Amino acid sequence: MAQRRVTEFFVRRRPGPAARRAKSACRTPSSAAGPALTPGSSRKRARPPAAPGSSRPGPPARRRLRLQDGDRAEALSKDTISELQSCLQRARVLGAQAQALRASAQKDTKETSTSEAEGSAEQPCGEKAPAYQRFHALAQPGPPGLVLPYKYQVLAEMFRSMDTVVGMLHNRSETVTFAKVKQAVQDMMRRRFEEHNVGQIKTVYPESYRFRQERNIPTFKDGVKRSDYQLTIEPVLDSEAGSAPQLTASRLLQRRQLFSRNLVERVKEHHRAFLASLSPPLAVPEDQLIRWHPRFNVDGVPDIEPAELPQPPNTERLTTAQEVLARARSLMSPRMEKALSGMALRSAEPSSPGPPSPVLPATPPATPPSALKGVSQALLERIRAKEAQKQLAQMTRSPEQELRLQRLERLPELARVLRGVFVSERKPALTMDVACARMVGSCRAALSPGEMEQHVLLLAELLPDWLSLHRIRTDTYIKLDKATDLTSIAARLAHQARAEGL
Repeated sequence: MAQRRVTEFFVRRRPGPAARRAKSACRTPSSAAGPALTPGSSRKRARPPAAPGSSRPGPPARRRLRLQDGDRAEALSKDTISELQSCLQRARVLGAQAQALRASAQKDTKETSTSEAEGSAEQPCGEKAPAYQRFHALAQPGPPGLVLPYKYQVLAEMFRSMDTVVGMLHNRSETVTFAKVKQAVQDMMRRRFEEHNVGQIKTVYPESYRFRQERNIPTFKDGVKRSDYQLTIEPVLDSEAGSAPQLTASRLLQRRQLFSRNLVERVKEHHRAFLASLSPPLAVPEDQLIRWHPRFNVDGVPDIEPAELPQPPNTERLTTAQEVLARARSLMSPRMEKALSGMALRSAEPSSPGPPSPVLPATPPATPPSALKGVSQALLERIRAKEAQKQLAQMTRSPEQELRLQRLERLPELARVLRGVFVSERKPALTMDVACARMVGSCRAALSPGEMEQHVLLLAELLPDWLSLHRIRTDTYIKLDKATDLTSIAARLAHQARAEGL
């Protein structure tokens, strides 16, 4: 066996015929390969003579290869040129389209700017508010409640800023003017603060400030003279014996809370009117109202009408052309005096009656839609009464009841999860901590172990025949009846949730 392996090794190592021929060719003398090279001779191999009629020296096969390579290169160059020409044509077309689009965009921009300028000049005062103001109540975080409209919340923030500035100036025994308060409030809120906002604050909280028109107040400004009338603001405070009234932090908080309550009361008035317009009408006690009606548009509440503020006295104000003529008769030319006399006569004539106001058509009575044709009126009344009862319960539901309803909605799923935990553990009883930890890992809702324990306690309260709790020393054990059908358990929990939701 060893001799056979050695033989096979040498056979594999034996060179083949091609290798042997190459080796023998290398061993032949130089005379066999061609003429001997002399020191003066060139080392380049002599080419064979060219065939007659051929333009290039070399064998025919090489010429054919060179011709084929040239034809291929020429074909490739033609394809590349045609492709480049098509790309160039496409680029020119795209450039023309881009220029046309740019020109049309510039034209649209000019038209839009022109229309916007015209619209801004002719736009009425009651323009449509943006969406973040019209739907502000729907975007509030947390559970729904008595949310104020966006414009009311802005007014409440204005009152807070104004009360803070007035308190600082009043505590320093400085005369509070509207010019000082306006600049400070605008710096705090980054929003315009005008006299009509002060009038709205006076409408909501009339006992908050006392307003007067005074002069001879130093302003330290070039545009305001000392003799000009200015609107002064003085907070109305309960005077204490032996000390000057001050706007302390506790009083500022009380005034702010009172202002917010007044705003809520104004919204409640509109809410009562909305409930009275429903069919059937609803009546909710004020002390039990927790949230607004689902169809009540909170942000659609009208603005607060500003109260009238004191105006500077102006005894020399001229209102008619006769007063102007009597005052400046000596200062006018005869031509101007004649023109003013004609104006006075025309203004004294009775004005022509205006066009009659259009009579609005009477509101047609509400008719049932076509989809309700054929349905008895008694059934519709019962459905509406039930819907009204449901909405009334929803508006008067306390936060504790809302939390209990949320737990009741999760109980059918948690009952299936708890039964799966008992089946997987294969134990007749589990501690509360172990069961809650297993349920937290298996439940879809993100609940903490403490919240899961509250759900288990509610399950034991509603289904004592299916789930029982046993307190042994410091631990609480849970026992479950695995033989009970889960379908009946889920049906009972759903019925309980519907019963408490109404």
